[in-house]
Amino acid sequence: MNVIRSVWVWFASVTFILLAFPVSVTLWLLSLLFDHRRIMNNRWMIIQGVVLTYINPIWKVKVVGREKIDHKQTYVIISNHQSILDIVIFNTLHKTLRWVSKIEVFKVPVLGWEMRMVKYIAIERGNKHSVARMMDACSASLNDDVSIVLFPEGTRSLNGAIGKFKTGAFQLALKNNRPVLPVVLDGTGDVLPKKGYLFQERRKVIVKVLDPVFPEQFGTDNAEELAEKFKKIMTGALDEIHASS
Repeated sequence: MNVIRSVWVWFASVTFILLAFPVSVTLWLLSLLFDHRRIMNNRWMIIQGVVLTYINPIWKVKVVGREKIDHKQTYVIISNHQSILDIVIFNTLHKTLRWVSKIEVFKVPVLGWEMRMVKYIAIERGNKHSVARMMDACSASLNDDVSIVLFPEGTRSLNGAIGKFKTGAFQLALKNNRPVLPVVLDGTGDVLPKKGYLFQERRKVIVKVLDPVFPEQFGTDNAEELAEKFKKIMTGALDEIHASS
């Protein structure tokens, strides 16, 4: 049953993305004239993600705390990482943003092309020069008033627990004097686990937006201390989700 379900979901999702791609190209061509931030493409990506989220029968998504997002504010957004589905479901926040993603994803036909159109930011793991370029690109995005999203764990969790946070996101927040917006996801790893391509039975997925933390509330200018602080905040929020489910 999981195989049949998975074939259908993958087929429907890929078909929708292919049908949506000509619109992406058209918006990108228009953006070359007057939209250097690629806001039109970004919003079209959000629409695609929302459609893919809510037409999918595999999960029921509940968003908590969306009202905490100030759409005029530019954030360093951080999230825990359970599944490749996280990026799709994140669009339910309706926030204009740019993702930091491993360079391999940019090589995927159509999807990777569209990511470049929106100016998502690539990183090659283990390459110090790539990390430096990524940090510069993130700073440029923040200076352009477009929020960025990073998974501070650096990879997907195998068991749903939040792992150790790397410091890059917090270095960016400190350097650019930007607030950090934590978002906790739960349930995506149950739908599509790491190292798997078969969708499981219907699951409930929670997207919980926590209170933004502004630079004057950081309490430290040490990125490692900030990483540990936010890991505790988000782990506590994840525990609360589990306790209430």
